[in-house]
Amino acid sequence: MTNTAAREEILQRIRSAQVPAAVPVVRGYNQKGPGGVELFAERVADYRAIVHTVTNVPEALEALKGKRIVAPEGVPDEWLIDGVTWLREPLSIDELDQADGVLTGCAVAIADTGTIVLDGSEAQGRRALTLLPDYHLCVVRQDQIAASVPEALQLLEPTRPLTFISGPSATSDIELNRVEGVHGPRTLEVLIVI
Repeated sequence: MTNTAAREEILQRIRSAQVPAAVPVVRGYNQKGPGGVELFAERVADYRAIVHTVTNVPEALEALKGKRIVAPEGVPDEWLIDGVTWLREPLSIDELDQADGVLTGCAVAIADTGTIVLDGSEAQGRRALTLLPDYHLCVVRQDQIAASVPEALQLLEPTRPLTFISGPSATSDIELNRVEGVHGPRTLEVLIVI
């Protein structure tokens, strides 16, 4: 039997094989967990993020006065307090790199893991906005906190560019010493709005 004939025989066997009907797979993931503001705040702080629970965002932003902060499209006007130089898009890579920080919202936050998810929509901007400045201040509303990863994934649009943030950028690649700010902001500050 030639190689071609053997190949055809194998392909014919594959084509004629009985394929069972697709059976739906029931996934018993824990959709809801203890979750909530307290767990999210604890977990995101475990990653060395600075965490504040607030009721008034503009008041909490007073510490930004005198700084040059990037504010993506869709950031609520009431967040743009006086005394801050607000940088708006389009910005070059050099302009982003020279900013003191960036202020964003988020798509969802995950209590179980202390993770913030950005999807580039309103008040989040393009991915580079949160990777180049050395400081990222993210506002998370209480109603955006999902208990678990499966619950969060159900709330997200899978075709959007998703960025999962679990604390400031850090690596331990070099002799297992933690180095922050390698692949993104050295400082992550989170305002949880209740």
